[in-house]
Parts: sequence; structure tokens; C-alpha cells
Amino acid sequence: MIKAVGVRKSFGGVHALNGVDLEVARGEVLGLLGHNGAGKTTLVNILSTVSPASGGTVEVAGYDVATHGRQVRSRIGVTGQFASVDEQLSAFHNLVLIARLLGAGRREAAARAEELIEAFALTEAARRPSRTYSGGMRRRLDLAASLVGHPDVLFLDEPTTGLDPTTRMALWETVEKLVAQGTTVLLTTQYLEEADRLADRITVLSKGEVIASGTSAELKAETGSRSVHVRLAAATGTATAVAALTAAGFEPMADTGRTLSMPVATSADLAEVVRALDTVAAEIDELAYKEPTLDDVYLALTQASRAVRTAV
Repeated sequence: MIKAVGVRKSFGGVHALNGVDLEVARGEVLGLLGHNGAGKTTLVNILSTVSPASGGTVEVAGYDVATHGRQVRSRIGVTGQFASVDEQLSAFHNLVLIARLLGAGRREAAARAEELIEAFALTEAARRPSRTYSGGMRRRLDLAASLVGHPDVLFLDEPTTGLDPTTRMALWETVEKLVAQGTTVLLTTQYLEEADRLADRITVLSKGEVIASGTSAELKAETGSRSVHVRLAAATGTATAVAALTAAGFEPMADTGRTLSMPVATSADLAEVVRALDTVAAEIDELAYKEPTLDDVYLALTQASRAVRTAV
């Protein structure tokens, strides 16, 4: 549903995108990660026909965005970083206006507005001016507005920025329902737990280039390290425990007087850690196995990318 090949975008002497490639299948969520200025919003603007690319080719829903922009726009919905609703109009009249602009008749537009108002829990405030809405309500209305035309592809550019955790989770559930119905989603976000939960695959941008792509599990396996953390019952046994773990092939480090941590290859190594400590009768208060988080992966990737550029 989305295919970009060698996409470039320059603003004078500034190269915002440098040959970006990506593909998103029908009913898939692609999470697009990157720091501020990485090129995420620029790419969304190109994919949604807001801005032309300086080079490369882009197809959305089977249409070239450069030559068939109207057909693309009729098949997409966009929610940007800031709510774009008319603050003087109510939720109902905002949605009716959009439906009418998309060609719906009066009755059809009103019916679609009521349907979305109910789906996004805006019924009680449906006739109030949207300027009186909370930030979360405005974001829900903004997302509802992007769905008026039953889009095949939905672009969500940092849709939960500034929202409280409860409202953010409610929006996540809404996105999951849309995907279950077959909607294709491209999601840009700086909340890594958001990408971890929603995205089928993740692409990481840095300085306008793709530096990694894959599922969350694949990225964690490639760039994150698993570890085991042990808290001993007494600090007096730390040196003996370190010696036993080292003899077993581990590289333990003492985080505090009686807390040890060590990298491991798989979760099966947890049993080997326990066996090594058992040989010296080390008493364990706490034992934990830690998988790398997406935060760990992102930091590792961006640091590696900076190191490469510095070397060049």
C-alpha cells in the first residue's frame, strides 16, 4: 500500500531525506522512529502529497503521488502533530464539513459524523465548540476527522504527543481496531513503547537516512544485549560469586556491594548463572533476566550512526 524508492528531499542546501526506501503492506503498521529533524514529518508530507519529493518514486494505494495526487488523497487520512480542527465548530459540524468536502450528501455526512462521534466517545460534547475541548478530546476529534472518508491508508504523525497516559492508551486501542479492519498505518512517534505495541515493523531514520529496519524483536536481537541481574543476600559473598561466574564463562560486573549484572546470549543462560552460584553456595535474594528494550535499541542505533558520520 506504500512503496518509496530512493526518496530525496532538499531545502536549499539542507538534505532532509537522502535516498529513503520503505514498503508497507495492506493492513500493516509501520513505525517510523527518529529524533527531531530526522526527516519523519518530511517523509509523511511527501507520502501524503503535501510536498513533492526532490527525487525518487513514491506510490500510495497503487498510485504515483507525483502524477496521481488526487487519487492518492481520496484514499488516505492524515493526523498531524497538532490538532487541525476548526475551533469555532463543534465535533459534529467539523466532521460534517469534511464529509461534505469529500462529496457526501447532507444525510450521509450527518450519519458519518454521528458514527465517528460515538466511536471516539465525543457524544456528550458533540455540539459544543471544539475550543472548549481538552487536548485529548481534540486529538480524538482530529483522528476521527482523518477517518471520515474511510481511508485505505492512515498517516499518523506523532498523534499522541502531549497526551496523558490514559488518553494515549485509548488512542492506541482505536488504532488497533482500525488495523484489525484492514487499514494500513504509517506511524511516526518518539514514544518507543508506542512503536513496540502498535508496529508490525519499525524503520529508524537518522539525518534523513534509514539506519535500521525490521520487527521490534529483530532489532532487539541485532542491537540490544540480554542480561542477568543478581542480588546476593550478603555483600561478603560478592568476590566468591564473581569468581564462580567468571569460571563459568560469564563476565559479571558489580553494580553495588551485592548486586551483579552480566550479559548473556539467551534466557537459557539464566539456569547456568544459578548453577554457577550454587557451586559456591551463594545465597540469592533477587534474580532477574532482562531483554533489551526498544529504547536500548534506538540509542545503540543512533549512537552507531553518529560514530560512522564522525569517522567519515
